[in-house]
Amino acid sequence: MSEPCFDVAHLGHVEVYTDRFDESLDFFTRVFGLKLSGRDGDSAYLRAWDDYEYHSLKLTAHHTTGVGHIGYRVSSPEALERRVAAITASGYKVHGWVDGDPGHGRAFRFEDPFGHVFELYWDTVRYQPDEADRPALKNMSSKFHAQGACPRRLDHLNLLSEDVTQFRDFMMTCLGSRVTEQIRLDNGRLGGCWFTVNNKTYDLACTEEHGRGNGRLHHVTYATDQREDILRAADVFLENGVHIETGPHKHAIQGTFFLYVWEPAGNRVELANAGARLILDPDWQTVTWTEAERKKGQAWGLKTIETFHTHGTPPAKG
Repeated sequence: MSEPCFDVAHLGHVEVYTDRFDESLDFFTRVFGLKLSGRDGDSAYLRAWDDYEYHSLKLTAHHTTGVGHIGYRVSSPEALERRVAAITASGYKVHGWVDGDPGHGRAFRFEDPFGHVFELYWDTVRYQPDEADRPALKNMSSKFHAQGACPRRLDHLNLLSEDVTQFRDFMMTCLGSRVTEQIRLDNGRLGGCWFTVNNKTYDLACTEEHGRGNGRLHHVTYATDQREDILRAADVFLENGVHIETGPHKHAIQGTFFLYVWEPAGNRVELANAGARLILDPDWQTVTWTEAERKKGQAWGLKTIETFHTHGTPPAKG
């Protein structure tokens, strides 16, 4: 077993495209409960109340929906150099250096085989609360607020690809990710992989594309402190006419308590609570689930609904 690589520190932010910008912004602030850090051009920069960086979600007006790019923060300037060298030598598509957003400095961009754009960065802008947003406890990033679902932090995202094995190789090569859990289908293909770059159980998942799309987003997820927060959020979504796709319930894979909704433009958004589950085992053995095990449904028997397998953004053509 090779020694784990910790050059990449954590998932920093996700850029989500929307073709209904005003409605999506209203959802993410008033209903979902993210805080607006600022606006710049066609984008709004949002964060949960305990995200330490300026933003964890970049919401961008676009002609369609889906994911614009995925940003990971590295563990040091030297780690960034090592990752850039590894990615450049890997043969994967490289976009090169780009100027940073209002929330971080310059970043190195590259692309997986399915069209998802990633970036790595070191220099960041930490959120600085004003007097009205200053927390009572100095170890919090900003004041807790009870607006909407009010998640605490960005947790993970799920991407779709036609070949999960190819995506796995990309994540291991370019980010040094480990696979904590996976699905092995009866036909031998990988149906899904759950990746981590640190001691969280996962910060990114990739599942098999069933909607004939390319470079699509399955969902982006924010974390709550406890399961009861998700039950309360379900009522908040109900009262605001938000489409609740599935849940609240508990996943079999990774054990997270979940609730999935669609924001006004159709992007899937999840609230999740993983409790205190961490990967502390330095030689963790990947947990493999069979197709038969997955057909049993979620942890308490809820069957996975059809749209969960087919719906992604942007919508597939034809």
